[in-house]
Amino acid sequence: ELLLVIMIIALLAALLLPALNKARNMAGRTSCASNLKNIGYSFTLYVNDYHGQYPAAEDPVSTSPSYWLWMGRGFRWAILPYIDGSLSSLLCPTDITAPQDYESTSYGYSMAMYHSPAQINSMGDKSDTYSDPQPSVPQYAGKVRFPSTKVLAAEWLSNHDRLPEGEDKGWWCWGG
Repeated sequence: ELLLVIMIIALLAALLLPALNKARNMAGRTSCASNLKNIGYSFTLYVNDYHGQYPAAEDPVSTSPSYWLWMGRGFRWAILPYIDGSLSSLLCPTDITAPQDYESTSYGYSMAMYHSPAQINSMGDKSDTYSDPQPSVPQYAGKVRFPSTKVLAAEWLSNHDRLPEGEDKGWWCWGG
């Protein structure tokens, strides 16, 4: 009888664990979406305070005179006052890479908001952002063409749908 009870409990646990795992993953996605919403709202507040201009500056983790704001970390200084000074909104709860490799920042800031269209169009490959860094050119919100088609900030890596090794290219893709 005891073995039967243990077997029934083990069977119920086996049935419940995948559902609990799925619920935990959905909670992580929801939290991540909330973080991105807060980041977007923080950018809006920044733009309103700075006469319609998106933040653009040298990335604080770079060595001068390189400009590496695209890496996703250099925008933090600008929006930090608008997210209560807490870096927790900049880290996706399911991101296991960012705390070690990307200074606890799971999200990147789009180059389209701090580089001119000519600078963006001159880039043909991901390596161009490493080999030929361009100085930041502040962009004005009112001059961004087709703003509803632009990504302002996004996850740095695929944290929710894990891709096989070598297939995750961060957020660099021509698909937007």
